[in-house]
Parts: sequence; C-alpha cells; structure tokens
Amino acid sequence: MNIQEQMELLGRGALEILPAGSLEAKLKLAAKEGRPLRVKAGFDPTAPDLHLGHTVLIEKLRQFQRCGHQVVFLIGDFTGTIGDPTGKNETRPPLTHDEVLLNAETYKEQVFKILDPKQTEVRFNSEWLGNLTAADLIRISGKATVARMLERDDFEKRYKGGQSIAIHEFLYPLVQGYDSVALDADVELGGNDQKFNLLMGRQLQDAYGKPQQVILTMPLLEGLDGVNKMSKSLNNYVGVAESAKEQFGKLMSVSDELMFKYYELLTDMNLNEIKSMHPMEAKKQLAARIVERFHGEGAGAEARAGFEAQFAKKEVPDDVPEATLAAEDGSLWIVKALAQTGLTASNGEAMRMIKQNALSIDGEKVADKDHQLSVGGPYLIKLGKRKFVNLTVT
Repeated sequence: MNIQEQMELLGRGALEILPAGSLEAKLKLAAKEGRPLRVKAGFDPTAPDLHLGHTVLIEKLRQFQRCGHQVVFLIGDFTGTIGDPTGKNETRPPLTHDEVLLNAETYKEQVFKILDPKQTEVRFNSEWLGNLTAADLIRISGKATVARMLERDDFEKRYKGGQSIAIHEFLYPLVQGYDSVALDADVELGGNDQKFNLLMGRQLQDAYGKPQQVILTMPLLEGLDGVNKMSKSLNNYVGVAESAKEQFGKLMSVSDELMFKYYELLTDMNLNEIKSMHPMEAKKQLAARIVERFHGEGAGAEARAGFEAQFAKKEVPDDVPEATLAAEDGSLWIVKALAQTGLTASNGEAMRMIKQNALSIDGEKVADKDHQLSVGGPYLIKLGKRKFVNLTVT
C-alpha cells in the first residue's frame, strides 16, 4: 500500500492519532529507511478469555500488519501483578504471577486467530521491568511530577473526592511508559481510557533521548445491549472462544446501528457497500465473517445455515407465496409493496398496519412507513401473524 492507502486503513475507526500528522510522518520515514514500523499494544492478562471488545485493538494491529509493519504484542506479566485502576475509581486487584502467566498462554492462543505470527513479536514486560533496581525505578520516577500524574482523569476524580491513591498506582503509567522506551516503539495503540498512559510513553522516550511514538486510540466497543462497554460481568459479550452457533446467534441480536460500528471496528469491509445491503443480510454476513475468523473456513456458512433453518422452522410456513415487483429509482416503497403483493387492500391499510408494528422484514420489525426496499431479495415479508410473501425487487 502507498502512504495514502495506509493512512485510510489505519485511521479507520480511530478516535485520535497524536500528535496530528505524526503517523503519516512515521510512515514516510519508515518507507525512506526501508523498514517496518514497530507497533506496540500492551495487554494485562487479568482474565483468561478474550471477547470482541478486546479484539478492536487486535484488529487494528492486524491492519498494521497488512501494511507491512511489525507488531509487538506485549503481555504485561509484570504490570498485571501491580493493579491498575484504568478509569475506575478504585484499584484493580493485582494477580499473582502464576495467574498472569496462565492467562497469558490463553491470550496467545486466541490472538493468533487474528494476527499473523510471522509479523508478531510476543514480549513479556518482566524481561526489563523485572530487572530494574530500586535506584532504576527512582530514576524513572524522576521523569514525571505528581502534578502531571494528577492530570490523569481517574486520579484527579479520586483526589478531589477524598479517595485514597496508593503510591504504586502512580508507578503504573511510568512503567507502562517505560515499556515503549525498552521496545523502541514507533506507534502505540490503546483504548481511549488509556490515553494518559500512552502519552507517558512519549514523555519517557523523549526523556531517554529516543524518537517519540505516535499514539493511536480506539473507542471502547459497546456490548450486545448497545449501551454499556462489552463485558463478561454485564453478560453483553461475544466471546472469542465461544461456539460458532453461540457467536452467530448473539451477533444477530445487535441493533442495525451497532452492527455498522462492529463492521467499522472489527472488519476491513467497505462501509458504503455494507450500507447498500439490506440490514438483515449485512448482519448475517457480519456474523458469518466473525465466526469464520475464529472457527475456520466454512464455519460461518454452516452457522448461517443453521440459524436460518432454525428461524424458518419457528416462524415461516412451508408454502410462502413469491412475488416480484419493479423498483422505482432504485428502490421500492414498502407501502406500495404491501398493497401490490396483496398483503393489504390499499396503501392506507398498509400504513395503518405499519403504525401498529405489524410488519417484519427478514425477521426484523419495521415501523417506518417510509422504508424503502433496495433492488435484490428475496425479502421475507410478514404482516400480522399469518400473512407472508417472499418478495424480489428488480
């Protein structure tokens, strides 16, 4: 890819790239020097299983690999034993080192379902942090001030609220920042809740006389409820290790709006093409694609067939009539479709039925009387409890 193509792909879905213009400058410098960028993302393995929320960063790492760059997948086996509030108002409980290592092995198995192992360097930050002396740590601490630490949002809130902040919590962003010094990172990725820590990496690289990394932050992915961050504790997650059937079924439950965000953050697919699809078809393709990623070739199509067979068995009679109608200017007004297929006696009745929430298209309720059917199909249209038609729009 040329620089412009890389920028378009790497900027997709990103919240911020800091400083402005720095990523393009890094890409140009790397091309001039004939080397890949070193792109770092750190993971504290505080739980043994990944879900799609975790894979937002991993997907962005994969996109860097597509552009020819080297990924450093950093497992925080040292920092994971410290505990980090990460936007919460109290300290995250630390893990034992054995717990961290056990979880890390599970993480490694799962991330290589997305990343190319040949372009991935797996590192553990105990390699350098575990060898620091007390004097070394004090010298690193001298590169930042308490005032700077209190700029971190969660620390500031806790300080103003009279909640305690342990000294070791101040050390966490420092040692995370030092990871970037040790790894000579050109780019570091993180969630938007990690922005302070990522910027600390730039500060420490500068203090140690090294080129400063580019910061790229990604949004936190909402779970299936469309409201809260994806989380196992909220049971709104899709697990990487779940069965194909479970993954497909869960993804079919997301809203149309959230589906497009999942496409943006979890795939490379052209978003304009997705928007031109019928939402139900787009959702099935998304679910199949994600299942395929984690369960191998053919698994997505198999899960889709199983879902459709189950849906058909529950909802649709065996003798659904078929109809074909012509589009006008590339689409067909749903009200006309209902009247012309005989599901309603008139346009007026069609609008009343839609207002009464009696219309479903491909299993999804449609309450918009101005809804347009794009060319394609067949669309399974259901009106009320017993009226069906498979409609193709030409």
